[in-house]
Order: sequence, then structure tokens, then C-alpha cells
Amino acid sequence: MPPSELFLSHSSLDRAFADSMAETLRRHGVPVWYSQTNILGAQQWLDEIGAALRRCDWFALVLSPNSVESIWVKRELSYALIQSRFENRIMPVLYQACDYERLSWVLSTFQIVDFTADLGPGYAALMRAWGLGYRP
Repeated sequence: MPPSELFLSHSSLDRAFADSMAETLRRHGVPVWYSQTNILGAQQWLDEIGAALRRCDWFALVLSPNSVESIWVKRELSYALIQSRFENRIMPVLYQACDYERLSWVLSTFQIVDFTADLGPGYAALMRAWGLGYRP
């Protein structure tokens, strides 16, 4: 079943990829929350992130050397891992090769969607997890 709303966790240094992923997911009918488009300048960003994490029913994590170094990505993932509603609803997305176990040792137990070679197969695999077809 497709997400009611997907939380997209990423490093701000990977913004171009996150922007593209959010646009592609939305084009396929998947509502996406992520900080680049959903936090207005004057809003309290910490409160907005917390509210989104409490509201969203799926959690996608963009994995890259930048995200491995991001304390905020680690905090968002740590929160998602302890929430029972995210059980079997955490989707790690490998954007760039990295030592993602530095974020959490449990990531190696998840099915990781690989975007490192080609975006098309990555999006197809991601959509398949929700019973959706991918249209380039």
C-alpha cells in the first residue's frame, strides 16, 4: 500500500537528489514531506520536523557520505527506528556508496534500494514496494 505521507530524511548537501526524488514520488501519487519544501522560513524547523515524523507513515532515508555525517539524519532515523508504526516501513535509499552502518548497525538488515548505478531501476524498485508502477 502506498504511503499516506512519506518522510524523506536526507542531508541538506544532497538537496538536488532529494528534490528530484520528492518530485518523482509526488508525480507517482506519493505525498512526500521533507525539509526543503515543507518548512517555511519563519517556522520553527525543529517543531516542524517533529510534527512530520509523528504524522508520516513511511520513512525514506537517503544514504550518502553526507547523510552518514549528518547529526540530523541520525536523529531522524533514531526516532523512526523506535516507532512501532514505522515497522517494515523504513526504506533506505542508497544514493552514493557510503558506510551507512555508521548511522545505525540495523541498516544492514533492511532491503536497501540502490540508486548508485541507474535511477530508473531504483525508482522501479521503490515503487514496487508500494504496489505502484514506475513511469520515467
